[in-house]
Amino acid sequence: MAEDIDAYLIQHQHKSLLRFITCGSVDDGKSTLIGRLLYDSKMIFEDQMAALEADSKRIGTQGGEIDFALLVDGLAAEREQGITIDVAYRFFSTDKRKFIVADTPGHEQYTRNMVTGASTADLAVILIDARKGVLTQTRRHSYLVSLLGIKKAVLAVNKMDLVGWDKATFDAIVADYTQFATRIGLTDFVAIPLSGLKGENVKDKSPITPWYDGPSLMQHLETVTLDEEAQQRAPFRMPVQWVNRPDLDFRGFAGFVASGAVKPGDAVRVLPSGKTSTVKRIVTQDGDLDEAVAGLSVTLTLADEIDISRGDVIAAADDPCEAADQFEATVVWM
Repeated sequence: MAEDIDAYLIQHQHKSLLRFITCGSVDDGKSTLIGRLLYDSKMIFEDQMAALEADSKRIGTQGGEIDFALLVDGLAAEREQGITIDVAYRFFSTDKRKFIVADTPGHEQYTRNMVTGASTADLAVILIDARKGVLTQTRRHSYLVSLLGIKKAVLAVNKMDLVGWDKATFDAIVADYTQFATRIGLTDFVAIPLSGLKGENVKDKSPITPWYDGPSLMQHLETVTLDEEAQQRAPFRMPVQWVNRPDLDFRGFAGFVASGAVKPGDAVRVLPSGKTSTVKRIVTQDGDLDEAVAGLSVTLTLADEIDISRGDVIAAADDPCEAADQFEATVVWM
């Protein structure tokens, strides 16, 4: 029994992690879809299910049936109005992958909250109400997804049950969205017809859409390829967050490796001063490392005494980042 538990924990630890968001216009069914994903992936305990059933009868929007959106919309104002206001994060897992999903609001006045949720996402699930088609907020959220550098997306045409699972309606929406997405550079997306409330094409392929030969939403999320090593292939960059000086014999520079990799003996350049040195040690709480790659928090010690402060960047000596006192950017006002 203990061996089975250990094997399960090891398998779970080594599953890949996908961070994704749901976005789109108001009332497209984002919270309901996430609630359905949690329900279908068996991530709801019995007491949560009992509370959900009671809340659905009391304040739900589905006429007494289970309102899956209540699993995500926890603020009192959200439940009263039946909308999402703040970003809600939920964790769930399947046999193939772990997930962190951010449910973001669809109202225009809460767009800043959508940007917060999208800032750490690998993939965006962009919902469209099949009755309404591509709306202004759909385009706005898609543009922000592209602006934040999210390369992969799912076009989830939701509430298909309310249009009789009409293939022509689905094809028209996909064609309209494709034309817009091409202009903003968001070309790597999969279109899926589904019903978040009914669960059709969410976890498993539904026989109700014989004309659709693609994957279900869960099947796509479990198998979509992630370039997890892209940041490791980039040039080494580590912004210094703290100068670690516990005694006279140690001086290290702690930070999060933003990109690339570094090993003891590698030549580095400190910016903005431009001073160069070599890495002496890579120190962690669990001992020294032979290599630090993107995504790790480490402390570097250097072979030379260099004046380095919080906010400086330690970079690869032969490929440093550019130091400038002015830059051009597109700003999302929060």
